[in-house]
Amino acid sequence: MGRIIKKVPIPMAGLMLGLAALGNLIQSYGDVYRNILGGISAVLLLLLILKIVADPKGVKESMDNPVVASVSPTLSMGIMLLATYIKPYYPSVSYGMWIVGLGLHVVLILYFTKKYLLNFNIKKVFPSWFIVYVGIVVGSVTAPAYNQAIIGQYLFWFGFISYLVLLPIVIYRIVKVKGIPEPALPTIAIFAAPASLCLAGYINSFPNKNMGIVGFLAALSLIMLAAVLLYMPKLLKLPFYPSYSSYTFPLVISGVAIKLTNGFLAKSGNPIAWLKPIVKFEEVIAVLFVLYVLIKYIQFLFSSPKATTVKA
Repeated sequence: MGRIIKKVPIPMAGLMLGLAALGNLIQSYGDVYRNILGGISAVLLLLLILKIVADPKGVKESMDNPVVASVSPTLSMGIMLLATYIKPYYPSVSYGMWIVGLGLHVVLILYFTKKYLLNFNIKKVFPSWFIVYVGIVVGSVTAPAYNQAIIGQYLFWFGFISYLVLLPIVIYRIVKVKGIPEPALPTIAIFAAPASLCLAGYINSFPNKNMGIVGFLAALSLIMLAAVLLYMPKLLKLPFYPSYSSYTFPLVISGVAIKLTNGFLAKSGNPIAWLKPIVKFEEVIAVLFVLYVLIKYIQFLFSSPKATTVKA
C-alpha cells in the first residue's frame, strides 16, 4: 500500500474528478452506475489525501512544476462534486465538504496567481491554466444543491470572464510559441472543458437564462470538443503520463453541458432534434475515455517501479 501511495501523482485528481462527473452524466441510466463511479472516485480522493499527508515535501516540490500546479485544483473541483453524492444521507457533512472544496479552490487560485501569474512566463502557460481560473465554476454547477444559486452566479461570471481572457493567451502559447513538453501534451484535451463547464454552471445557477449566452457557450462547447477529438489520435499515441487525466473531465463535462442544454431547450419549447444523437455520442465517448484512463492508471500504480519513471 505504501508503494502505491508513493506513486500516486497529484494529476490523478483529474481522473477522480472525471469519475465523479461521469456518475452524474450517466445517472439517468441508473443510480447504480453513479454510485459505482462515485465510489471509485472517493477511493482515488482517499489515495490523494494519503499522498498529501504521507509525502508533503514531495507534493510541495511537485507544485514547482507549472503543469502539476495548474492541474492541482481538480482536487478541489472533485471534492465539490463528491460532496453532492452524500447530500441525501448526510446533508450537513455534504455542505461542509462543499465549502471545503470551494475554499480550497480559492486558496489554490491565490497560490497559483502569486507563483505563476504574477511571475508571468509564456512558456509556463498550458491549457491546464483553465483549470485554475475556470474550474471554480464547478461551484456554479453544484451550488443549487445547497440553495446557493447566488454564489453560483458569481462563480460563473468569474470563471466565464477568466475563460475569455485566457483563451487567446493559451491559443497563442500552443499555436505560436509551441514547444510543449511531451508529458504536458495531453493537457491540450483540456480545451474541451471551459466552455462546457461554463454552460453547465450557467444552466444550473441561473433561473432566468439568456438564450444568447446559452447559444454562444453551446456552440463553443461543440467546436472545442470537435477540435479536441480531431487531435485525440495524436495524443493517444503518447506513452502514459499522469496528465492522461486530461482526457476525462473535459469529455465528461462536454456531455453534461450538452445534455443539460438539450433538456433546457426541450422544456422551454425550443427543442433541437439533432442534439439528442450528439448527447448519446458524447456519453459513449466520455465513458470510453474515463474507463481507458482508469485502466491506464491502475496499470501505472501496480506496475513495477522501473516501468513507471514518468513525469507530470
